Amino acid sequence: MTAPQGAQRPTRAATPRTLAEELRARSDEALACLLRARPDLLNPVPSDLTQLSARLSSRASALRALERLDRFTLQVAEALAAAPDGTSEATLRTLLAGPARVKPHPEADPVDRAAVVDALPQAIGRLRDQALLWGPDSALRLVIAVREALAPSAANPGRTGLGPTLADATVGMSPARLQQLLAGAGLPPTPDPVTAVAALTALLTDRKRCAALLAEAPPAALGLLERLVWGPPTGTVPDAARQVTAEQAQSPVEWLLARGLLLPSSPTSVVLPRELALHLRGGRTHRTVEPVRPVLEPSAHRDPEAVDSAAAGQAYTAVRTVEELLESWGLQAPPTLRAGGLGVRDLKRAALTLECSEPTAAFWVELAYGAGLLAPDGEVDERWAPTPAYDAWLQEPTAARWVLLAESWLAATRVAGLTGSADAKGKPRAALGPELDRTLAPHVRRAVLGLLAELSPGALAPAEGLLPVLRWQRPLRGGATGPDGRDLREHLTEWTLHETELLGITGRGALSGPARALLAGEDPVPALEPLLPRPLDHVILQPDLTAIAPGPLLTPLAQALALCADVESKGGATVYRFGAESVRRALDAGRTAADLQAFLAQHSRTPVPQPLAYLIDDVARRHGVLRVGAASSYLRCDDTSLLGEVLADRRTAELRLRMLAPTVLAAQAGPETLLSVLRAMGYAPAAESAEGDVVITRPDSHRTPPRGAPVPVPDGPSRPDAALLGAAVRAIRQGDRAATAVRRETVPAAGPGRPGPTADGRLPRTAAADTLAALQTAVLLGERMWIGYVNAEGLASQRVVDPVKVEGGFVTAYDHLSDEVRTFALHRITGVAEVEDSA
Repeated sequence: MTAPQGAQRPTRAATPRTLAEELRARSDEALACLLRARPDLLNPVPSDLTQLSARLSSRASALRALERLDRFTLQVAEALAAAPDGTSEATLRTLLAGPARVKPHPEADPVDRAAVVDALPQAIGRLRDQALLWGPDSALRLVIAVREALAPSAANPGRTGLGPTLADATVGMSPARLQQLLAGAGLPPTPDPVTAVAALTALLTDRKRCAALLAEAPPAALGLLERLVWGPPTGTVPDAARQVTAEQAQSPVEWLLARGLLLPSSPTSVVLPRELALHLRGGRTHRTVEPVRPVLEPSAHRDPEAVDSAAAGQAYTAVRTVEELLESWGLQAPPTLRAGGLGVRDLKRAALTLECSEPTAAFWVELAYGAGLLAPDGEVDERWAPTPAYDAWLQEPTAARWVLLAESWLAATRVAGLTGSADAKGKPRAALGPELDRTLAPHVRRAVLGLLAELSPGALAPAEGLLPVLRWQRPLRGGATGPDGRDLREHLTEWTLHETELLGITGRGALSGPARALLAGEDPVPALEPLLPRPLDHVILQPDLTAIAPGPLLTPLAQALALCADVESKGGATVYRFGAESVRRALDAGRTAADLQAFLAQHSRTPVPQPLAYLIDDVARRHGVLRVGAASSYLRCDDTSLLGEVLADRRTAELRLRMLAPTVLAAQAGPETLLSVLRAMGYAPAAESAEGDVVITRPDSHRTPPRGAPVPVPDGPSRPDAALLGAAVRAIRQGDRAATAVRRETVPAAGPGRPGPTADGRLPRTAAADTLAALQTAVLLGERMWIGYVNAEGLASQRVVDPVKVEGGFVTAYDHLSDEVRTFALHRITGVAEVEDSA
């Protein structure tokens, strides 16, 4: 990224006094990296670096940045928050690893000092890059919002388990009580409370003097301190604020209270001062310090070719499963619940259709919804149905169809595993319901697959091996803890591993080759396509009215066969069974008996069995003899004896039939009910249009209006692209140059009626004639000017401009604040001044 023409390259100050000064000393590339890592800072784009530094210090932005830190970098920030502001890197290293010659606390985990030394500069660099930390290595300073969020206190000891400092814990304590604590600790009196607190703090931070004081403590008092040393730092005692002296102390608690080794935090609780806790810990802020990410060890190895083969087979099954689900819902669309989502009964039906468990059915349903293949139809009686995108998806090759499912699953914030779990009101969450979105889901899925991708091909790792690494990478991104004591990240990790197997991203537990390409941003289709089963274009017809598909069928063949036969069993070979109902379904769709005979003969490796041919001819002979239309509905038939038979049948009583003519019966029920009852009686009626033609209905006719895929719930602002980052950096630089430019007077000095520009940042003010003359001169000489301007809304601003033209009461100039050429009304310019350094 290059600086704009005429821009001044910032020079690094030896010791920046503010965060804004440190930001000003950064390169444009470093500023772009900061804005890329924290995109919330760009909404809106800061006007200058001072505003950017103020926004960096906002609590919401700081907490969002902390959530994306790894464990060691977070521990570095926590150690700085527990130390005084301006701590050096050497002191920070000691807080993490402990002093070199001090014996560590027996309960502290061993720490690799060399690893801490190696990892600390990188951790500090990460905090600097995200502007969570600033200042030289000799005086490191956390941004205010970060210190406030991480500083331990009695109410919130945080991950360090430390309490407040002695100075914070004694706020509001009377001067007399402070003098009692000095006397109890064996210190001389001081003239005021400030020096008293300083003397007590100096005692607790001096290892020799503090150790000598603790050597006089009763064993029971030391035992109490040990119970608080690693947190929580508070304990409950009666009358914690009693002002007991060293001479009056009788119990271990009173001995500690009399010397300020425990301090009251409420009327019924005491707190261990931070300085004493650090002394007892051996100078360490954390019991366990993890400078290096845990090693991910594979639990087993599989043959990579077998992994790819198993994953490809399951990828094909996933595509066909989604297709089967949506084909069935195109015929019988389940209703949408009033509160949104899918009913329990409909989920059970879907599980029966797909021959899987209900949680697995919920996964397929959510997968189709997330891919934009399923949506509510928006009708009055709203139902879930395939979208027009589903028809386009069916025309794609199998590998491309799988890629859409896999990419949609990776990006989706909806979590199928939450289906059936209790919500805040104790009610079970419904599949496709509004309460299944979790912004953490995409992050965990990609993190899990990223770890699997680090392993060698064919290696696999269980959830128990992945979770320690995931916790180290993002310790603050665990999600809410459930009733079982486990956080959302643990559940998401287990669900991710299960769903990757269902989807064919992994095979036999290991990441497949096509999935590795997908994660790397490459096209997985070339790697997946050769591995997929080759679809067949034939079936085997048998005399028992069944057809066997010895493998996966071409999509058109499978759809046509499903129209005239029902799936009886699945597996390596699919068995279809023909019956009167299935044949009638094909006839209702517009097929004729001759069409069905020809279709089966074309795609069967065996001749069409005689029983099947007789079945088709028999159903076709009876099909459409009765005609149903709308009257409320009517029944028409040229065979008067058949019509009389229907009228006399008791099973038609609910239809309330009456004869209108020898060949026409009227019914009080609608056409759909009339059709349903007659078919249940064994007849094969056909629907009729208003023109008297047979109505041909397609089983896949029910579709929603055009619908897009559900938009994942954003996990904060999206990452900006390079163009936006470049424009933002230029705008911030230009605004900062305008805000910090040094002005010098170029018009006549201030006098009666002619005040000059002020040095305190107020708008420059000059007479109208002097303003016009100065701007015209700037156009001739190409000089940069400082102007004060009041817009039409009465808002005043200061701007650095390069005047181009002064004409007709307007000034055309390049405005460095907005980074564009603008036109200013001359009468709204309050005054001008020359920029001191316009190079």
